[in-house]
Amino acid sequence: MTYTQLGVLAVILAVALDLFLLRTHLVTRKVFWVSYAITVFFQLITNGMFTGFGIVRYHEDAIIGGSSPEFGPPPFIGDGRLVFAPVEDLLFGFALVLMTLVCWVWLGRNGVQRKPKAGPPIWRR
Repeated sequence: MTYTQLGVLAVILAVALDLFLLRTHLVTRKVFWVSYAITVFFQLITNGMFTGFGIVRYHEDAIIGGSSPEFGPPPFIGDGRLVFAPVEDLLFGFALVLMTLVCWVWLGRNGVQRKPKAGPPIWRR
């Protein structure tokens, strides 16, 4: 599978987990999208630094666009890239953030560790 196909599959699985399996419905809430906008801003900064400085390189056959490393640094915008990084990185970032929040909300709703384990034992209070 290509990086693009894996990115799309990750998004589909994350949304299915949110809407159908755990039913947290985060993608239907405005607060999720506002939070994600903040997250994606910083994702673009870090991805741009890693790919712009050549720390991370992608094989041109695995991503949308291309631009081989022997032709210099990748373009800032265009040729399947946004802030030097391939657009597929946004897919993986979205899936990662969504799955993390879905699990967090689901565990909180189901009472997993409602009482903190830190602090003095209950019988000492």
